[in-house]
Amino acid sequence: MSSASGQVTAELQAEFPGLRLRWTALDARVRPSSHELRRRLRTLSDRRAGAGVVAMRTQPIPHAYRAFFRQVGLDPDAARIPSEEAAVRRLLQGGFQSRDTLNDALLIALIETGVPVWALDARVVDPRSLGIRVAEIGDRLGSAAGAAALPVGQLVVADAARVHATLFGEPAPGHAPGNGNGRIVLYAVAVDGVPAIHVEEALWVATDVLEAG
Repeated sequence: MSSASGQVTAELQAEFPGLRLRWTALDARVRPSSHELRRRLRTLSDRRAGAGVVAMRTQPIPHAYRAFFRQVGLDPDAARIPSEEAAVRRLLQGGFQSRDTLNDALLIALIETGVPVWALDARVVDPRSLGIRVAEIGDRLGSAAGAAALPVGQLVVADAARVHATLFGEPAPGHAPGNGNGRIVLYAVAVDGVPAIHVEEALWVATDVLEAG
């Protein structure tokens, strides 16, 4: 697997050193999860007990994302970072829930590395210009008719043509891969304090799960 750096505007690089986006593209189809994939999630569920959820915020990678959330004006105890959100759902649901190969791949990558990964339909994104910037006047979330206008200054994941998601948010309607998609773009967002090797590992894990089907 090879990955590439996304574009982060100079303004954001100056304000948030360490903020970055890495992406990779692959051929894979969204399918029902296999027995082996569901078993892998059950094993991960058994390793994530309640005490671990409370303690994880003091670990280096969750701590880095929590610090970044505070920098951008978010309370990480209210708007949880992705790894803590997944851990809390695991407690409420009694385990990590299997959905399909794509969602399971993203969840496993997050659980195993602490680095969040999202997926876009390759037909609607130009990964060569994919990156992080601030929303401008007239920006809308996605390309569908009636797409919601974005507040000027909000951090977004976008390419040269359109906004695909708010930073740390889910892809806009119609931008995530659906059943039958043959080409997928994965991207991971990292912040200051998150080692590059963990970002690469997150993309590798997600890719490996998807390619295994």
